[in-house]
Amino acid sequence: MFTKSSTRTITIGVAAAAGLLLVAPAAHAETEVPEPSSFTSAFTVMATPDQVINNDGVATPGQAGAAGTFTFRINSTLEIICYDIELTGVSGDYQSPAKTATHIHQAAVGQAGPPRIAFPNPAPVGDGPRTSSGCLQGPFTTGVLANGVDTGEGFTLSQIEANAAGFTADSHTVASPAGVVRGQLTQVPVGGVATGAGGTAGPDTAVVTAAAVGVAGLLAGAGFIAYRRRTAATR
Repeated sequence: MFTKSSTRTITIGVAAAAGLLLVAPAAHAETEVPEPSSFTSAFTVMATPDQVINNDGVATPGQAGAAGTFTFRINSTLEIICYDIELTGVSGDYQSPAKTATHIHQAAVGQAGPPRIAFPNPAPVGDGPRTSSGCLQGPFTTGVLANGVDTGEGFTLSQIEANAAGFTADSHTVASPAGVVRGQLTQVPVGGVATGAGGTAGPDTAVVTAAAVGVAGLLAGAGFIAYRRRTAATR
């Protein structure tokens, strides 16, 4: 279950997760775990207000001046996703029908889609930057029901590796329930080879090490959160 101090109680409000009107009982199947020694893929997101859409797929810009950077590192063999999230220029508290208000949704550009993973909300709530970091191991739940089933049920991280462009990351607030910022996942190339599904590599590059992902993230462009190594002793 979520144990990080950054996790906040979410006010249940307008259904901001696309097409999802039923709220599931609180469920916390995923577990916070130490960071693994290697990853099978890595992804980044540059989230902005202009990419936000509502449940009907209509452009619904989030908070002006807000921005978000998301870095995800995946070990799909162990079903572990590590995350570094930073929100800037965001005001007000969080709001979502899910168990947290910060998600990966299965949704292509300009489309609505269900949340598949719910992350601890970046903290602290205030005028400064909000951050959240850690690692979660599936199976995943979101606390939102679609046709009586939690939208995280049956989801696997290999689905992201197979089609990163089909997933988006966002966060929701009281003032911007459709999303304060949103952005599509972009795969981080390591050693000249796109990691995850579709990439080809020799024995030395088939699995991405934590250090390699950190370097690739820094080279990918400004705004990425620097790699921070975590161990069980620091949790």
